[in-house]
Amino acid sequence: MTTDRLGTRRIGRVAASVRSRPAVRVEGEGPAAVPPPVLRIVDNAWFRFALRRAARLLVSLWVLVTAAFLMIHLVPGDPVRSALGPTAPAALVAERRAALGLDDPLLTQYAAYLKGLFTGDLGVSILTRLPVTEVVGQRLPATLTLATLAFLAAVALALPVGVVMGVLTRRGRGRRAEVAFTTGSVVLGAIPDFLLGVGLVYLLGVTLQWLPVAGNATAAGYVLPVLSLAVGPAAILARILRVEMVSVLDADYLRTARAKRLPVRSLYLGHALPNAATAALTLSGLILGSMVAGTVLVENVFAWPGLGTTIVRSILSKDYPLVQAIVLIYGLGVLLINTAVDVALALLDPRSMIREG
Repeated sequence: MTTDRLGTRRIGRVAASVRSRPAVRVEGEGPAAVPPPVLRIVDNAWFRFALRRAARLLVSLWVLVTAAFLMIHLVPGDPVRSALGPTAPAALVAERRAALGLDDPLLTQYAAYLKGLFTGDLGVSILTRLPVTEVVGQRLPATLTLATLAFLAAVALALPVGVVMGVLTRRGRGRRAEVAFTTGSVVLGAIPDFLLGVGLVYLLGVTLQWLPVAGNATAAGYVLPVLSLAVGPAAILARILRVEMVSVLDADYLRTARAKRLPVRSLYLGHALPNAATAALTLSGLILGSMVAGTVLVENVFAWPGLGTTIVRSILSKDYPLVQAIVLIYGLGVLLINTAVDVALALLDPRSMIREG
């Protein structure tokens, strides 16, 4: 009886010592240790993707801001004298130079320029003496409206045309339609937007007198500028989308979807189009950026009251603070568009983040 009690006590002590020891996890066995929240965030693919994009955007912004600042200093001669003309009094030239801070050291001017950007002060126009932000605020909405409508029109034209042509020409069918579509899209995509605008003005505005050729006072005044900017990009997007649709429609998962007898609308729009639109979406970011830059020439063709006509007049009159601000706005718009496209691509295809990282 005594021996049994001693054995029981020993067994109890051994069990208690085993329970008190820390558990040792063998590799490949048992649940893995959960990392702290900070490590989980850092290890997240979306966090790394956002960090890379933010760093790239900040570096690009710094290069853009520095280039815009140096613009006024790389121009030969005195920019104030060039803007006011050779007959301007020397006292007036000196006053404008002092107001713009052009007599300060270069680093001092750069620091003041950066401070002005952070506080929303883009300087003062040399000619009008108005704040640059006031001039830009009056002209920017017209340019944004024109670029946005042109981009939406290009997408609205390209999507149905690209999808229909992809369906009609897959597996070598519709050879004549494919040749005609490819030739037409190449020709339309190669025509400069301002040249197309001149042709539209002559045909629809002067000859047929269907639409106004200048200004944005009426809704009809938007038609010709929007078409001038949208037709070329729509042709390029439709061609890329057709090629991607032809490739996607022969994929295995599309054949499986056909075998399930899914509706045609669900088959093409729900399964094929999202996968085919990835390459078109990448290209659309570049197209939208070029569209924003293309508004400069198109606005001057149609006397559009936007930033495009303002920057041309500012360059001709050598109003460099205003030119600086508009160049900065155009560059910032292109950078933000490219960043938005990268995010949209990552949402559509998360594998792109992993491949990039």
